[in-house]
Amino acid sequence: MILQRLETFFQPVLSRYTSEPEKFLGMLSRCADPKFGDYQANFAMALGKSLGKKPRELAEEMAAAVRENPAAVEMLEKVEVAGPGFLNLSLRGEWIQRQLENARRDDRLGIPAVSEPKTVILDYSSPNVAKPMHVGHIRSTVIGNALYRILKFLGHRVIGDNHLGDWGTQFGMIIYGWKHFRDEAAFEKEPILELTRLYRLAREKMDADAEIADACRRETERLHAGDAENRALWEKFMPYCLEEIDRAYRRLDVTFDETLGESFYNDRLPQVVKTLREKGLATESNGAVCVFLEGRETPMIVQKSDGAYLYATTDLATLQYRMEKYQPDAILYVVDHRQSEHFEMLFAVARLLGMENVELRHVRFGTVLGEDRRPFKTRSGDTVGLEGLLDEAVERAKKVLLENEERNIPEELWEETSQKIGIAALKYADLSQNRDSDYIFSYDKMLAMNGNTATYMQYAYARVRSIFTRCGQNPSELSGEIQLTHPAERALAMELLRFGEALEGSVKDYRPNFLSAYLYEVANRYSSFFENCPVLRAENEAIRTSRLLLCDLTARTIRLGLELLGIQVVEKM
Repeated sequence: MILQRLETFFQPVLSRYTSEPEKFLGMLSRCADPKFGDYQANFAMALGKSLGKKPRELAEEMAAAVRENPAAVEMLEKVEVAGPGFLNLSLRGEWIQRQLENARRDDRLGIPAVSEPKTVILDYSSPNVAKPMHVGHIRSTVIGNALYRILKFLGHRVIGDNHLGDWGTQFGMIIYGWKHFRDEAAFEKEPILELTRLYRLAREKMDADAEIADACRRETERLHAGDAENRALWEKFMPYCLEEIDRAYRRLDVTFDETLGESFYNDRLPQVVKTLREKGLATESNGAVCVFLEGRETPMIVQKSDGAYLYATTDLATLQYRMEKYQPDAILYVVDHRQSEHFEMLFAVARLLGMENVELRHVRFGTVLGEDRRPFKTRSGDTVGLEGLLDEAVERAKKVLLENEERNIPEELWEETSQKIGIAALKYADLSQNRDSDYIFSYDKMLAMNGNTATYMQYAYARVRSIFTRCGQNPSELSGEIQLTHPAERALAMELLRFGEALEGSVKDYRPNFLSAYLYEVANRYSSFFENCPVLRAENEAIRTSRLLLCDLTARTIRLGLELLGIQVVEKM
């Protein structure tokens, strides 16, 4: 990767001036304006004052030192000092062409696996079963899955864990509803619809009647205590609940390595509390067992006065299990920002328990909003169901295809293509956002044929691939080399070689939107290339072949990048 190579050139140079060169390597970046070069650095500006040197003189020294490095000379055509002390770097055309040749001959497009792979557990999606998945689950699911794919591609050992809420109060409500209001014929016909009806009915009644609320809680307590009847009902309902969420995951093309619900950790909870007590970390307060953390007024409660355990207790048990089984280097929780305080306390307690050598990270995200800038709801005020969301996206995708006058999709692929476009639009609309931000949900925007949307990216891919259909050539059969004879070719080539940087940027702070922004830039660079550089009507056969090879590398980059985001491409659109 270009940036990593440049860092190897400047690290020893910076070491002459500072004992912490790594602090300054982040100042290497792409040039905003290509007329100044490909990359730039302002090390000298930052170091000059502390060293008592003029930044420009310091920059000249650094430039001279880099020019003495044979590997740097091979890669860099120019190392120039500009203005008060900026370093501008330009890559050699021959070096760029060699990297392109390496990339096109490699299934990984020249992206090496990391030299020191880590074991990373990704906790994402994690819906409460026995309730339909809704729009609130989309962000955790698609962000988590994209990070899973990218980290795995880079060579890390990644465990995707769907920590299901299969043991909470919703089951007490359903069990109460089953005992008092069930329709067994309806359950036999449509079990999930009947369970959903019972849940909603119990919810309404417990909100209106304190006695029913207490009765629902008692049903939950009986389940947790091992009551035979309630356990049997739980085991009866669970397969239907799991099949319901698995259907949504199949449509989203999301899989997990481990799916363990809260129930799995139930027998571990007493030991968690016992350990906290033995280590002097937990004390009683008003009958409850609490962990008081320095600087916080509110403690983490791990056992209520009635003996019941809480989410915090289960999360600690889950942490201990994961540490024992996987010895991970990092555990990432892709959960919305409203849980930030919970995770701050959880991680603090984990440190007190000795989990100091693992990165614990809350990969938080904002809220999906409606046009009114409030959490996205149906007109009746209900939370929007995920299944209905997917159906609507697919139906709207069909309309987009109908309106595309250039469409050339065979009839037998119509339904499959609509599914791919609709679901891709839904996922990409989320992945193209800064995860910290709220975003406004809009089918029209996410299915637009222009702008940074999945539909545009899928169209860009199909557009590149159509060249090979028109010329009747298979890219794998092309013989020749890539030549960069036009500025638009070089600009596209430079963007293609930044694929690795985009992937590194995506995992540096766990933000998939770095990759989506990169792919959008590739598509834009390709459009400029296509407008300025005739491909099938190139001036000679060598240039024609070169440009076809660039087209193929572009298509493969877009395809792989989208796959790492969990987006499927379409060959025709």
